Parts: sequence; C-alpha cells; structure tokens
Amino acid sequence: MQIVFATNNLNKLKEVQKLIPNSIELLSLKDIGCFEDIPETQDTIKGNAIQKAEYIKTHYGYNCFADDTGLEVNVLNNEPGVYSARYAGPQRNANDNMDKLLLNLKDHDNRNAQFKTVIALRLNGKLKTYTGICKGQITTIKKGEKGFGYDPIFKPNGYEKTFAEINLDLKNKISHRGKAISLLVKHFSSLSFL
Repeated sequence: MQIVFATNNLNKLKEVQKLIPNSIELLSLKDIGCFEDIPETQDTIKGNAIQKAEYIKTHYGYNCFADDTGLEVNVLNNEPGVYSARYAGPQRNANDNMDKLLLNLKDHDNRNAQFKTVIALRLNGKLKTYTGICKGQITTIKKGEKGFGYDPIFKPNGYEKTFAEINLDLKNKISHRGKAISLLVKHFSSLSFL
C-alpha cells in the first residue's frame, strides 16, 4: 500500500521511515508533486494535522497522514505551541526560535515543557488521530548536533542528554513523534492488507 506522509521536512521523513512497516510504501510530498505550502491556519496542533491530511486527500486524492508538533513550555502559557516552527518569525529558523525561547525563559527557574505531536490519518474515507507527548526540561544552552528544531535545548525527563545528543533509535523510542507513530503503526498492523 502507498500512503503519503504530508511533510517536506526530510528529518521527519527519515525518522518516520524507520518506524513504518515495510509493507507500506511511504511517499513524500515531493513524490506526489506537491510543492505548495499546505495551509496550517488552525489554532490547535490537532487542527493543523487534520487540515494538512484533508488538504492532500482533497487536492491529490491520496491516502495520507500528516503531523503537527508543538513545544509547550509551562511557564510561558504553553508557548510556542502551535507557533513552534515560526516562533521567531516567518523564516522558520530553528536557531532563531531557540534563541527567542531561551531569552524568554532567562528569568524563570521553572523550565518544564513538553513536546506534543498529533498525527491525523486520512485512510479509506475515515479520519483518525493519534497523540504522543514527551515531557522534559528546556536547557539553558544548546547541546548536540543531531536532530532538528528545538532538539538541542530539550532534555527529556529521565535523561541527562538533549534530543540532539542522543541517537535516532533511542529518540524514536521516547519522543512525542515516536509515541504517536507507534500508535499509527499499531493501527496499520490491525488492517488486513499487512
């Protein structure tokens, strides 16, 4: 079976490809000729994930899943949240976003945060959503060269290293995206085509 993962983020695609069963051919937006910016105009992470999945189904006709992820920092009223990718502006620059977040937290001792991923699956006329959460802390400095986004400043609970310092296999086991994808994979495994 072919299914589209509605992302242009090659890092996300790489993470997810490692988790999806071999019986599913994962297509990227590039693979289906989708080069436009898919709208993300909802005010929740779940709403954006659904909007993206519906867009691909409506405009391209493919079964599809889409995710949206946000970093929610407790003391900042869950900012950046739905605006995580463009927290520091429309340029969507990870370093700018991290710098802004670290600046906003400089006078706060409470650095509790969580990553939340919602995956919306549009398959055979039905819509399902899956949520994964990873709780942790925002560090005071960037550490690590792996990962992407806020990974260099997010240290998951129970670990001494940031997401940018741990290997991809471990990250996939404990991360918000890994948890949401595992729920998606369980759903795929229950279907008769596998």
